[in-house]
Order: sequence, then structure tokens, then C-alpha cells
Amino acid sequence: MRKVWLLVLLALGGVYVWRQCTPVRHAPVELVSNEPAQVNFTTPQAPIQKDGWTLQPLATISLKARVLGITHYDDGPTGALAPFDLALGWGPMSDTGVLERLDIQQSQRFYHWTFWGNPPIPESDIISHSTNAHIIPANEDMLQKLKTLREGAIIQLTGVLVEATHPKADKPWRSSLSRTDTGGGSCEIIYVKSLIVE
Repeated sequence: MRKVWLLVLLALGGVYVWRQCTPVRHAPVELVSNEPAQVNFTTPQAPIQKDGWTLQPLATISLKARVLGITHYDDGPTGALAPFDLALGWGPMSDTGVLERLDIQQSQRFYHWTFWGNPPIPESDIISHSTNAHIIPANEDMLQKLKTLREGAIIQLTGVLVEATHPKADKPWRSSLSRTDTGGGSCEIIYVKSLIVE
């Protein structure tokens, strides 16, 4: 009898792990039509203190997006502050038909995409409709939500773009305020206050 229960528990555990790790699948259609909404602050805001970092708010941001990739970091001060990077896509970059023709990778706090032959959409549209965001959870509840997030999920995220400084950091870690920049400094650093998975 114990063996039967053990097998049942193992099977349930396997189903749970499979559900948590398997990407959410979607039909080839644009799933998110809205552009991210950003409002830059015109006057200095009160800084936020978190884990030895000082976060200076630069702008509010609200976006609905498809999760294109999730990477966990636990190294050094930045890993403690922003333990997850999310590659996010909206507009044409939320369309499975487009994404199936791209190879999307994340590493070293960057997001990379490649394609074979002609791009599925103009490269300028890939750049302006996707990003790699460094995610700073505002609280423990937000951190737990991030831990259960799956690639392919549609999320609604609101928070604040920040510049983060730390006594042991060589220089400030500053969020991009543009959706069309590339290279170093082009990622968003988001202090996430709300995260809804649809």
C-alpha cells in the first residue's frame, strides 16, 4: 500500500513540476495590442530603500506583455535586488507565428534574438516591441508570484522605473526610459508593485 501512495505522490509531483516548467502555448495571433504606458517624473521623487540599495524613481510604467523568457539570478548585490529578468513582448512580439521564427535567449542580464533568412517582422519592430526587464519585487508576495511565472504567460505589470545605487556598486544601475534603444543600458529596471497573470 505504501508503494501505491508513493507512486501517486510521485505522479502528482511530476504533474506539478511539468505544469510549472512547461511554457504556456498560444495560437498564432497577436495577443497584446497595447503599448506600454510610461509617465516620466518631472520632479524628484522620494527614494525607495531596499536591501541596501537606494532606488530613485524615474517614471511610472504599466505594461501588458507576453513572457518570452525568464532568467533567475542569485549572484552578488544585483541578484539579491533583482532576482529575475523577464524578456517581454507585446504587439507583433506577442504573436506565436512571429516568435516561432525567432530564437530568443537570455544571458548575463541581456536578451538576444536571432532568426534564419529574412526576419519575420522588421528588426525595428522586434526592438520596439520587446525588452529585457530587470525585475525588483516590491515585497515577498511579488517574489513568490515571480517564482511561479511561466514562459508564454500573459501578464499585466505596474511599477516604477528606477536608478539603483549601492555603496559597493561601481556606478548607478539606471533603467532605460525608451523602448527603441539597444545594447548596454537599454534594459528596463522595474520596481514591481503589481503583477497579474491572465
